Amino acid sequence: MAVIEELGYKSGLYDTWIRTDSNIIAKRPKMTTGEPASGGPSLCNVDAIFFLGHREIDLDAQGRTDLMWFVHDAGKGFVAAHVGITAFESWPEFGDLIGGRFDQHPWGVTEAPIIVVDPNFPGMSDFESGVPFKDEFYQISHFAPDAHVILRLDTSHLDMTRRSVQPGDSYALAYAKMYGKGRVFYSSLGHAPATWDDPRVQAMYLGAIKWALGLVDADVTPAPAPAAPPAAK
Repeated sequence: MAVIEELGYKSGLYDTWIRTDSNIIAKRPKMTTGEPASGGPSLCNVDAIFFLGHREIDLDAQGRTDLMWFVHDAGKGFVAAHVGITAFESWPEFGDLIGGRFDQHPWGVTEAPIIVVDPNFPGMSDFESGVPFKDEFYQISHFAPDAHVILRLDTSHLDMTRRSVQPGDSYALAYAKMYGKGRVFYSSLGHAPATWDDPRVQAMYLGAIKWALGLVDADVTPAPAPAAPPAAK
């Protein structure tokens, strides 16, 4: 949260409201207790959400409706990092919004090369294909066919007996997609504090936020997924 706020402050591109409750997900301002507030952030006076929610978050039916409206109908931005894809497992529409579901991290924290699929996406200029990166890499199920893959994990040197074969791009590390009128970006990078200190990761998330805010454009045509490797015997 501190990194995202600092990136906005130093770039001068956006202001950040940090909240650790879900009551900000409403069309009218609410206090952290959920009671009506006289002012402050709401879905009607912000332009994007940076989301790091984990598992089953306390968000009522109206909040869920308002979040879908914010992205799908109002055309606002939604940028999610790492554990964000684990959220709302019992809410199918959220899986449609974010573009996939968490399906474990087969290797825990490990080091493997990253493949840069789209070096032209905002914030990707510092990444180089084939360079090893250390983090907790996620496996994704129900991967969205309309997602534009930006980074992909090179699994050629990993123990693939630990994974399950899933249709689609199970090892996309960053992707972007449209959800209705809204712009959605997700990256699984961001497990350890050292990852957030990495200038490449900071540039990636800043570029994603700029795109989600509509400050820059990018081609998010769906990228075809690689052929799935054969099932382990």
